[in-house]
Amino acid sequence: MDGRFTICNMAIEAGAKNGIIEPDEITKKYLENRSIRSPKFYFSDEDAVFEKVIKYNTEEIEPVVAYPHLPGNTHPVSEAGNIKIDQAVIGSCTNGRLSDIAAVAEILKGKKVHKDVRLIVFPATQEIYLAALRAGYIETIIEAGGAVSTPTCGPCLGGHAGILAAGERAISTTNRNFVGRMGHTESEVYLASPYVAAASAIAGRIISPKDL
Repeated sequence: MDGRFTICNMAIEAGAKNGIIEPDEITKKYLENRSIRSPKFYFSDEDAVFEKVIKYNTEEIEPVVAYPHLPGNTHPVSEAGNIKIDQAVIGSCTNGRLSDIAAVAEILKGKKVHKDVRLIVFPATQEIYLAALRAGYIETIIEAGGAVSTPTCGPCLGGHAGILAAGERAISTTNRNFVGRMGHTESEVYLASPYVAAASAIAGRIISPKDL
């Protein structure tokens, strides 16, 4: 379900009018005890005709990074070269779920954040924060040199707790990277997955986890 949320969220940022994943048994199980009202499920008509069907094998898709200043300006992470970063932000509505924080802890385990990088992690909710704490993920992040904030939008919309100065560059798991989105109009934001962001925080530059 976490992956589905991200796909539906980012479909809009990539230019789609809507992003929908048809409900199934996984959806129904997820909704148990999460709603006061009984959910209503919607499906395409059995005889529905689609303009185009495109199929992807996700196992063959290389992680990508969205360069400034549009979420749709994507490039394979292997093409990043030597793009140094000053900050790594992981969290917000897009990638602040427990599975995201677990991914960060997996990458950071036994390693240290680069001395020139600020790593800031924002759990999406208090419930997730508590679960990550109990699972030991928060301890791993702090031991690696990261900082963990209370659930908030924070720097994603240029609010607080991680605002970029002129000339600074961040890799972020948030959903937008427009000019001035995370601070100064002369800063840059690159969007990536929690795995790529955590690996980049260690390397001090944008990098794939497999290259650590």
